[in-house]
Amino acid sequence: MKHLLAVPLLLAASLASGAEFAVLRPQQSSIIFVSKQMGVPMEGSFRKFTARIAVDPASPETGSARIDIDLASIDTGSTDGDEEVAGKAWFDTKNHPVASFISGSVKPSGKERYEALGKLSIKGKTLDVKAPFTLKQNTDTLIIEGMFPIKRLDYGIGTGVWSDTDTVADEVQIRFHFTIAKK
Repeated sequence: MKHLLAVPLLLAASLASGAEFAVLRPQQSSIIFVSKQMGVPMEGSFRKFTARIAVDPASPETGSARIDIDLASIDTGSTDGDEEVAGKAWFDTKNHPVASFISGSVKPSGKERYEALGKLSIKGKTLDVKAPFTLKQNTDTLIIEGMFPIKRLDYGIGTGVWSDTDTVADEVQIRFHFTIAKK
């Protein structure tokens, strides 16, 4: 009789662990940035990034994330702009090819709303970041969307003549959308 009771318990444990979402669908995911140039919002994106995100919708606060962005994959909407921001004054992609976010913890902040606390590293500088996001579960995917600001000068992005915040604002909004499938 004990063996018969163990089968449903094992099955339930198997189903619970199978509820974790951890497979990124890159074609349905994006990382976008918005900055202001002479007061006008300018939007761009990164074409290449990896995201190792593991989330159990029943217990999102136990989730983890590591996002690595290939900074040379920037798309500012202009080839000249892409080349400029890859240079030493901006991202210096030759010496610092990757920006990384690593979550330390996740806290609930309302219905389907959370805040990831973690470390963002750009150009050799690592700072604490709070990234609010929403979590929506569909049948076979989990949608994670959020936005947080950074101060580009804190990371040494846009040095020299580009450090003038009247030309390019210091604050940059980072917007992310990740579609994650079940393991």
